[in-house]
Amino acid sequence: MKQHSPIVLSFSGHDPSGGAGIQADIETLISHHCHSVSVITALTEQNTSNIQNVIPQQADDVLAQALTILEDMPVDVIKIGLIGSEQVASAIYAILESYPDIPVIFDPVLAAGGGKTVTDSRLTRFINQKLLPHTHILTPNFKEARLLTGLTIMKDCANALLDKGCKYVLITNADESPDPKRVSNTLFRPQEPLSTYYWDKLPYRYHGSGCTLSSSIAGLIAQGLDPLAAIDEAQHFTWNTLEKAYKTGKGQHNPKRLFWMTN
Repeated sequence: MKQHSPIVLSFSGHDPSGGAGIQADIETLISHHCHSVSVITALTEQNTSNIQNVIPQQADDVLAQALTILEDMPVDVIKIGLIGSEQVASAIYAILESYPDIPVIFDPVLAAGGGKTVTDSRLTRFINQKLLPHTHILTPNFKEARLLTGLTIMKDCANALLDKGCKYVLITNADESPDPKRVSNTLFRPQEPLSTYYWDKLPYRYHGSGCTLSSSIAGLIAQGLDPLAAIDEAQHFTWNTLEKAYKTGKGQHNPKRLFWMTN
C-alpha cells in the first residue's frame, strides 16, 4: 500500500438523499484510505425510492473544474458515475483524451435502482463511441449492459462492450437473479476465460450499491492492486456494506459503507 493517500477523481451526480452518487463515492474511497476529489456532473431530484429528475451541469464548468484539479494533483484513478447529458460526457471525454494514462473505472448509471432510465440515445451512443475505448473496468448491471448494446444475452452484451475497447467488463445481476438464495456477478475479459462470483442473496433492495462497487474498485486500483484482485476485494467490501445496510426512508436500504468504524 502506498505511503500517501492515493487520489481518486470522481465524476458523479449529487444524491440529496445521501445514499448514492458522489456521497457514496466519498464514503467508499475514505474506507479505502484514498483522498477523494470530485466533480458534480448533475444534480438530481431523488429519494430512496427512485430518481424523479436529473439536472445536468454545464459542460464547460465540468471541464474547468476537472482541469483545475488535474493540473494541481497527481490523480491516480478516475471514476465515472452518472453523467446526465451528452454535453457533460463530451467534457469528460476531453479529460480522458488529455490524461490517457490514468486508469478509468466506469459505472454507467443508465437506470436508477427504482427503475427509471436516466439516459437517452445520444448519450448512450456517445458513451459507446468515445468513453468505452478509454475504460479500464466497466461495471454495468445487466439492464445497463442491455441498454448500452441493444442485446439481450449477457455474454453477447459483454463481448460487444469489450469490442468497444473496455479491458474488463463486470456485469452485476442482483436485481434479475433467478436463484432465490444467491446472486452472481460475471467478469468478462478479451480472449480469456470469464469468472463468475456468487454471493448470498440479501433480503432488501439497496440504494447506491453500484456506486459502492465501482468506487471500491477505483480505490483499490489506486492503492496499487491489480484489476483482478481489486474486482474481487471490492465485491467483498460491497457485500459487507449491504449486509449491514440500514433504512432511512420509505424505499431502498442504504449501504453502510463506514461499517468498519463501528462494532
